[in-house]
Amino acid sequence: MRILIIEDEDKTVSFLKKGLTESGYIVDASMNGDEGLLLALDIDYDLIILDVMLPGRDGWSILSTLRQMGKEMPVLFLTARDMVQDRVKGLELGADDYLIKPFAFSELLARVRLLLRRTPQRHHDTLQIADLEIEFARQKAVRGGNRLDLTSKEFALLSLLMRRSGEVLSRTLIAEQIWDINFDSDTNVIDVAIRRLRGKIDDPFEKKLIHTVRGVGYVFEDR
Repeated sequence: MRILIIEDEDKTVSFLKKGLTESGYIVDASMNGDEGLLLALDIDYDLIILDVMLPGRDGWSILSTLRQMGKEMPVLFLTARDMVQDRVKGLELGADDYLIKPFAFSELLARVRLLLRRTPQRHHDTLQIADLEIEFARQKAVRGGNRLDLTSKEFALLSLLMRRSGEVLSRTLIAEQIWDINFDSDTNVIDVAIRRLRGKIDDPFEKKLIHTVRGVGYVFEDR
């Protein structure tokens, strides 16, 4: 599942991206209202986490435009505006939930999962490719009937690879999505992480699913 964060506080964006990625989601972020709206209109996100006060277009305007354009993905307002009239306004414009800052990530994650469960026709809790299946909510991975012992980072990496099966993912993209860092070509953190993941999901099995594309990155594919 792919989530868009439209939020202009660096620390909040980093915190959310880290936590949601480790929970198995693909996360994009924008710190500008106009840019965030363009992303939301262009990409079929499963959920949007939206601040109210933003550079450029504000959250109210973003939500109103999305609903007018027929975009029905769940929207969770995450804002410091805690007045009752603000909450009412957000819900009347078409928001699905409203969470006040400061917040506990565990509560936000519970609300995200609840919102995604409300739209089962568009979302899937499991994904299977070949004989490998993952359950996102439980962070469970099974191959050939054997449960795999994965760390949260390994599960996030596997989720990213499987969600974008058949697509060659660069080391830079993987670094941004999983570690929220700019990839330094002098480091081998991505290659080490892939090697460890392969040791658990590929090495014990005859068919290999993670493939190296020399000079580019990696692709998850049932060949």
